[in-house]
Amino acid sequence: MRASTSRFEGRIWSVRTDEIAVGEAIVERDIVIHPGAVVVIALDDLDRVLLIRQYRHPVGALLFEPPAGLLDVAGESTLTSAKRELAEEAGYAAKTWNVLVDFFNSPGGSSEAIRVYLARDLHRLPEGRHVTGEAEEAWLPQVWVELEQAKNLILAGSLGNPGAVVGILAALAARTDSWVHLRPADAPWAAREHLLRNDHVRLGGG
Repeated sequence: MRASTSRFEGRIWSVRTDEIAVGEAIVERDIVIHPGAVVVIALDDLDRVLLIRQYRHPVGALLFEPPAGLLDVAGESTLTSAKRELAEEAGYAAKTWNVLVDFFNSPGGSSEAIRVYLARDLHRLPEGRHVTGEAEEAWLPQVWVELEQAKNLILAGSLGNPGAVVGILAALAARTDSWVHLRPADAPWAAREHLLRNDHVRLGGG
């Protein structure tokens, strides 16, 4: 990167223009600097995935999606963030955790990197979920959907949340291999480390 100019500083993410060299060309690229996020594919003993319904204002719609959240707590590990989101958004905890898949949400314009965890051996928290978020999180209806049915909903265009699409399809692929290729919950996340080293993460979320 040859130069960088800040364009916008919001509560969650920022926008900047970077001047970079691509081969012999010098170009400018606008990018959204994002804190990153975690998604939790929570499966019960019947291999049903937990989805919650939440209003998403940028698309003006209620979406069914897995529990998820920003990596916006300073010093918190990604696994701890995932456990917190499962408790806060769904009122569940899990005994067994694995990394399911990592992906970039929109690498053409955003630095958002997402780690999807698989949570199994679930139990409901005695106190239920803690309503800790803002207005959109005050009421989060839940539904349990069998993995094959969830796949069919994705292919029919009825589930469009990226964490749901990537996570559910990855869970189906992992189940086909009897879960033997799952990474441990504390597996290194090379993509996020790369972003951190290159100042492409909005630390603290604000």
